[in-house]
Amino acid sequence: MLVKMFKATVQRVSTLAYKITQNCKSKDSHTVLIMIPHGRRCLSTSSCLYGKILPRKKPRVVHEIAGLEPITYADRMHFVPGLAKPMFPPWERGWKEPNHYKSPKLEDMPLYKDKPCYIFNQRTNVLEGVRQALWLSKSVLIKGLPDQILTLVEDPANQIENQDERVQNAIKNSRLWDTTEHRPPRERFCPSLLNRLLHLCGGLQVTHPELAKRILAEKYSLAATWRRGEDVFQVRGQNGLLLNSMTPLPVVAGQEQIQSTADQALETFYPIAPTIDLQNTHVYQEKNDTGFRKDYPYPHAHTLFLMEMGNTPKLLPEQLRAKMVMFTFGNALARAQALYGKEPSVLEKPIVVQSVATNGRLFQFVVFQLNTTDLQSDSGVKNLAWVDEDQPLYEFAKVKPLIKKKVVQVPAGLSGYQPNTFKKFLALYLQGAV
Repeated sequence: MLVKMFKATVQRVSTLAYKITQNCKSKDSHTVLIMIPHGRRCLSTSSCLYGKILPRKKPRVVHEIAGLEPITYADRMHFVPGLAKPMFPPWERGWKEPNHYKSPKLEDMPLYKDKPCYIFNQRTNVLEGVRQALWLSKSVLIKGLPDQILTLVEDPANQIENQDERVQNAIKNSRLWDTTEHRPPRERFCPSLLNRLLHLCGGLQVTHPELAKRILAEKYSLAATWRRGEDVFQVRGQNGLLLNSMTPLPVVAGQEQIQSTADQALETFYPIAPTIDLQNTHVYQEKNDTGFRKDYPYPHAHTLFLMEMGNTPKLLPEQLRAKMVMFTFGNALARAQALYGKEPSVLEKPIVVQSVATNGRLFQFVVFQLNTTDLQSDSGVKNLAWVDEDQPLYEFAKVKPLIKKKVVQVPAGLSGYQPNTFKKFLALYLQGAV
């Protein structure tokens, strides 16, 4: 009997709480809420009644009257009601205290300029991807790699002995044999795979002596400034692993192809502004620097290697390719201004810079040829960019097989190896040494 009475009471309380929830804004809800037994609280009702935010108090405005000085309690050295609060000049320590440093206003800084500068750095994620990068660099897109680069590895003299077997062993070393984890992190296997592939390519130095005239540079800082229309742009910051060479890369496009770009129109993406997602600052220096000293024995940028590490990629593939185009353009522009000066002109000998990006499985390839430094207008000769996108080196590398419904979907080990991807990688590496 007691159990039935308890259940009936609970049901009545639940019905009453539901009605209060529906009418929580009524005037009588506060009175009814007090009648609810302890142990059951309707949060939606109580928040409507008691979860109020008090308005913020307005700061007191002290008016200054010309010719009258306020009477303060500075001489008393303690608070006195009715007297004004004293205002003391800022205390100068006489030495620099980093914990109490106050930066000057932007207008007072020596590098302040009225015209803002739009900066592209390694963390920039542009909305329009490659199309936006092509507009910023005044370039024309060509899909795929140039034929003269792809024909380099067709000659057996330019191939590595047991090439496919050694590349597969490099992948297995990075993904399977170098760790005891079920799924190794990308921060570990991505740089390991890239270094092993570069080591394989460097083994051709015996048959190609020109490969000895190169060196890898890491954590170098790039700065390149140019004007596009009425705006000032910069490519700046550290951007990856750079392969430098004593001799420049050979020109990919001839004079006829370069002159034909003058008739091609640049693709626009109106109404989106080309400066979207770029860092905007008024404090900057119009600097052009390759990141190396003038007497550096390897002054020519050959290939820029970018790695997208992390289980969650920071950039989508389209934005990653835009980053490759912009930094190859920045390296070429900084080198052109060091050779030919800052005066905009069409280059007599174009500058070529290559780029390779990978996340440990997919590879992106870019070849950029700087034909002109006259980037302010859309007319005239334009630069060229060859882009080969989303080239997988392999499909799966599993420590344990993937089994679904007692059927092996993906076997353990390496599967889906694509030899053409490494051939393109090797062709870019051998460019200029054959």
